[in-house]
Amino acid sequence: MIGTKATPVRAVIDRAARLLDRPLWLLAPVVMHEGVAGLFCGPVHEAWSAAADLSSRRHVVWREKPVSRVLSIMPAMYDDLWVAAKGMYKVEPAVADGGEVVIYAPHVHEVSHTHGRLIDEVGYHCKDYFLKQWERFRDVPGGILAHSTHVKGLGTYDAATGKETPRIRVTLATGIPREHCERIALGYLDPATVDVEAWKKDPDTLVVPRAGEMLYRIRTSSSNGRTT
Repeated sequence: MIGTKATPVRAVIDRAARLLDRPLWLLAPVVMHEGVAGLFCGPVHEAWSAAADLSSRRHVVWREKPVSRVLSIMPAMYDDLWVAAKGMYKVEPAVADGGEVVIYAPHVHEVSHTHGRLIDEVGYHCKDYFLKQWERFRDVPGGILAHSTHVKGLGTYDAATGKETPRIRVTLATGIPREHCERIALGYLDPATVDVEAWKKDPDTLVVPRAGEMLYRIRTSSSNGRTT
């Protein structure tokens, strides 16, 4: 959503803010790994809008064409998949159809410290998987379903055959065991087999250090159906 101002979430926040009977001001920093890139202060919408404009220029990495594979190297501050999922959805727009995102985080041993039980029950699936079986999933908290679809990415589900077809593959190279990955419908890769330096030399692989900080996008229409 970086660089996109008109979103349902922003509309809800703005509507709620209008219910308050006092002036609202915002202090909005735009932060890079190297430090603060900008600081905006003023009425909420004006400060936020200016910060969003700068963020769209500083927090997005534009690429000319999609890649077949991404290795997202997750910092230690992401201590479960719930938060390390940024390694998927921040790079997914730059992955070609049929490609793969590998979340590399040997230090991660839990799917979610808080929501693990529910995620184990539901698994990771594309949006259509839930919407076309809504009676089955209607009582699952929306945040769990949203997280599931963010991690799995785009895809289709044929209710007649029960076949789910994700647009790309998502593989965990973490401390989460193979059987657990399979139970929640994600791929598994032994992190000990990942040679980061070798992956960097592969022209079809994008290695992202400190994944989760930057959003990756493609400049023009591409095979993954995204236009930017």
